[in-house]
Amino acid sequence: MAEQAGSGASLADFIWRNAEDLWGDFKHTDFGKIILPFTLLRRLECVLEPTRRQVRDSHAAFKESGIDVDLILRQCTRYPFYNTSEYALDNLGSTKTRQNLQDYIAHFSDNARVIFEQFDFSNTLIRLDKAGVLFKICKNFAGIDLHPEVVSDRVMSNLYEHLIRRFGAEVNEGAEDFMTPRDVVHLATALLLDPDDALFESNPGLIRTLYDPTCGTGGFLTDAMNHVADYGNRFKVPPVLVPHGQELEPETHAVCLTGMLLRTLESDPGRDLSKNIRLGSTLSNDQFANDRFHYGLSNPPFGKKWEKDQEAVNAEHKDKKYDGRFGPGLPRINDGSMLFLLHLTSKLELPENGGGRAAIVLSGSPLFNGGASSGESEIRRWLLENDLVDAIVALPTEIFFRTGIGTYLWILSNKKPDHRKRRVQLINATGFWTSIKNEGNKRRIISDDQRHRIVDLYAAAENGEHSRMLDDRTFGYRRIKVLRPLRMSLHIDEAGLDRLKADKAWHKLSPEHQALWESALLDHLGATHPVGWAEALTADVVQTALAAGKATKTGKPFIKALTNAFGLRDPDGEPVRDAAGQLVPDAELTDYENIPLTESIQNYVAREVLPHLPDAYIDETFRDEKDKQVGKVGYEINFNRFFYRYVPPRKLADIDADLKQVEAEIAELLGEVTT
Repeated sequence: MAEQAGSGASLADFIWRNAEDLWGDFKHTDFGKIILPFTLLRRLECVLEPTRRQVRDSHAAFKESGIDVDLILRQCTRYPFYNTSEYALDNLGSTKTRQNLQDYIAHFSDNARVIFEQFDFSNTLIRLDKAGVLFKICKNFAGIDLHPEVVSDRVMSNLYEHLIRRFGAEVNEGAEDFMTPRDVVHLATALLLDPDDALFESNPGLIRTLYDPTCGTGGFLTDAMNHVADYGNRFKVPPVLVPHGQELEPETHAVCLTGMLLRTLESDPGRDLSKNIRLGSTLSNDQFANDRFHYGLSNPPFGKKWEKDQEAVNAEHKDKKYDGRFGPGLPRINDGSMLFLLHLTSKLELPENGGGRAAIVLSGSPLFNGGASSGESEIRRWLLENDLVDAIVALPTEIFFRTGIGTYLWILSNKKPDHRKRRVQLINATGFWTSIKNEGNKRRIISDDQRHRIVDLYAAAENGEHSRMLDDRTFGYRRIKVLRPLRMSLHIDEAGLDRLKADKAWHKLSPEHQALWESALLDHLGATHPVGWAEALTADVVQTALAAGKATKTGKPFIKALTNAFGLRDPDGEPVRDAAGQLVPDAELTDYENIPLTESIQNYVAREVLPHLPDAYIDETFRDEKDKQVGKVGYEINFNRFFYRYVPPRKLADIDADLKQVEAEIAELLGEVTT
């Protein structure tokens, strides 16, 4: 079958043709949930085929002996799973197909059987049986050879992801949200692992742990393991990565489980790597709560709300503070990507145990969302001030399947070499792409040569056209509050009296007191007074009322109402001061300035503010909650600031010439039509 040796996409097309047998009996939105588990089943079956008879014979011989049969059968298959059933997809029979297939599934070892439980496969078989197509589907898949010697792990992973993409497109759901294109996976893996080449060379067979908190089908995990396996071409004994992962979606988790069941570690061939792949929400149900890892990789969903995890996340933020994952701050509810950024950072192995590095793919919003003191800014602040951000790579647009937006690859590390400490490298790789035939929104890839260029830029750690090495304080600023004094006088006139009578403070007075106040103000009609006169007048009116036996009590709200009703700003007037002699700020003239952390506030204000506003002054009470200094600290990472290139507009003469040429071409075409 020639198609069996093709790419993941051609295999997927071949397998997807099973959908032709499902039309009419099933909705197209159900096809993926039928075809994908059958694909996984056939993959497992092909792997176990050479040892089927030996496994059944060993099971019959030792099942009543009291010996650990599980261990014996794993040794037979040389994989951490097995199946003791007499059935396979090619011998289920056409009369009791469902019962025999259910028996077949039930005789898998527990770690393989859970894969089909997560697809609710038993109910799927019942539906297929009732529709009369179960035997046909089983026969179709029995004819496809998916053994690893025929279809490699990488092609098989592409096959899974192609099926999921196609299924996701059919149902218009976010099935591809966890899908990381292979070119992005390869780049992230290279940037993560290549800096440790010297470590691997000097420590043959070094064992290191790898973690993906949003592992999806396991693409990041398998690619990283393949990457270090290739080191065998250079080193005597390549390093070993022990994978760990967590996934939210049961079906996707099942795919990753299958991949890990089929992988073995040369240093520990009997180890069941699928046990390290956990199910559940990473944010609210961390399955590796007490673990740390040498390497981390993640592509969390872009722009997804985290309201389902909100209660648990808020509780951890409040109760554990910096002893938990979310101590620095919480982002807005509509985008939880920065929570995954914090989570992954918390999983880095401690420096005293060798330290950790991680790569995470994020949209642009984590770079700049949120102003000073916001949750997002505080997260950036904590990461940068603790020297955990090693590099950020701006990736080309249109390289993901479901979105064409700009994306960024963050490299995190708590074991920076000396020349990178207290520095962050920005790499502008937006122009490093090659066009491809559209796959959804994916119209571009990062080729192998382009990936090598990016990795070389990172390794060089130099300033240049596409790279900047920057002090981490470069991204920080203080947001200060700039005040200007209130300059105002009170003009007592009819219009002001009408405004006063419309104020709610006036309506709180009794009719008798309203008459008293109106009389007092009419005595000053046409007069102009300083702002402080409102308070003096209030005291006089209260005394007059008391003398007349008409008790009244008027406080600050009414004085404010008087000021609002009769006050007129006078730019040339004297500044208003309060009872303590302090300047009263004009709320309408309040402004804010963001001052780089690398610059003195006083120097900045003297240079940028006072030449234009000589009476401006800084609000000394507007302070940062953490360092208690004037101005609230914020951090943002703006690539355009460092890589923007001004392109002058075209000359008008050139534009006119082009327009005239187009007009001439249009006139010529019209002439041909009319003749």
